[in-house]
Amino acid sequence: MATSKTKSAGEKKPATGKTATTTARKPVTKRTAKTTAKAPAARKPAAPKAASPKTATAKKTAAPRAKKQAAPTPEQRYKMIQEAAYFMAEKDAFGGCATDYWIAAEAQIELMLRGD
Repeated sequence: MATSKTKSAGEKKPATGKTATTTARKPVTKRTAKTTAKAPAARKPAAPKAASPKTATAKKTAAPRAKKQAAPTPEQRYKMIQEAAYFMAEKDAFGGCATDYWIAAEAQIELMLRGD
């Protein structure tokens, strides 16, 4: 009987001790730092949730909160008064007393800092 190299559909492979299914392996290539470093994937921001009509009107009618600012240092306060006094004197064509401009500027800056 002559052996043929082609197998017929009914013939089975002889068992070799290895699993019947083998996976194809990818060829090994040299990797460089440039190819192995991956940038993190950028995430898309979540879509804003639709607000109910009840909350939408509440947001519109609510008064915005004023941010509380820190009090100026004594040096900053002095500079503010100095500039205000200068602009008052300039507006009056430097015709009055410097002390009067300074007192008026102190009052103006004090009102501004208190928020009145």
